[in-house]
Amino acid sequence: MSNKILVTGGTGYIGSHTVVELQNKGFDVVVIDNLSNSKIEILTQIEKITGKAPEFANIDLKEKELVFDFFRKNPELSGVIHFAAYKAVGESMDFPMKYYQNNLLSLMNLINGMLNYNTSNLVFSSSCTVYGNPDNLPIDEKAPVKPPISPYGSTKQVCENIIKDNVNSTFLKGISLRYFNPVGAHNSGLIGELPLGVPNNLVPFITQTAIGKRDTLKVFGDDYPTPDGTCIRDYIHVEDLAKAHVVAVERMLEGKQKEDYEIFNLGKGIGNSVFEIIRAFEKVSEKKLPYKIAQRRPGDVPAVWADTQKANEELEWKAERDLNDMLLSAWVWEKKLKEGKVKI
Repeated sequence: MSNKILVTGGTGYIGSHTVVELQNKGFDVVVIDNLSNSKIEILTQIEKITGKAPEFANIDLKEKELVFDFFRKNPELSGVIHFAAYKAVGESMDFPMKYYQNNLLSLMNLINGMLNYNTSNLVFSSSCTVYGNPDNLPIDEKAPVKPPISPYGSTKQVCENIIKDNVNSTFLKGISLRYFNPVGAHNSGLIGELPLGVPNNLVPFITQTAIGKRDTLKVFGDDYPTPDGTCIRDYIHVEDLAKAHVVAVERMLEGKQKEDYEIFNLGKGIGNSVFEIIRAFEKVSEKKLPYKIAQRRPGDVPAVWADTQKANEELEWKAERDLNDMLLSAWVWEKKLKEGKVKI
């Protein structure tokens, strides 16, 4: 078996960090991305970090014939990591059909391509949103998958079911990684979160406010049933998260799966509120953040954080970077963008 891995959405935030980790571990990587929410210059940044640019194909996974043609030309693939999807909870509430059409059709075409051209190993970028508003915290993998609160969460649930059903009926093998809130940037300062337009996630909104791109940070609700009234999330450094994807690929290629379809939570295992994140950022950056309280966003649950015991024991993986590391790396990345030290 070759060591060539396809990474869909590989010029995106988590995808690009995962490409770096794969190449650093000796894998050959080919990236598929339609660049709808990322920039081609990320490939140059990856090359600066690793010394090697991944192969690249500008393909929209919704185009079945293009997907099939890609697999036809790449018969030596040993596995696929699938990131390519729309990912903003709030946006999905406003444009549900955009999310259903893109996220579901892309996965179906991808799996059809894999099945038709004998690629068996799939690592799927899932989400803690499949748990909805959880009954108990922390959340382990046995927690019930609740009715989705957002179309985004619904697409992740359906995608997991599509994978599971195909694993049950074909030679496909799958691992779904349900992760919580990725933040931070690569320690080189050469790649990081690069939202196009107004950020949907908290940390880039914080760094853009601190650097002067945004006038004020919006805190969406301070009346949740949490200790300080703001939402609590489990934040994980993107490099820790990327390394988990490499471990998952290696688990599949080495035949270590205990079941043909497996699920793992990926998080730090600690919950932090929005106000806690703001205070921590102010400390590491030495910048005072102007913020205002805004209305709750539809689709937001009060609190989620992970029980990571299964991933720690089965994958022998653990998130290492602490909150200060996460926020400082994000701040260094934002400053490099501002100063023009990163050309993207």
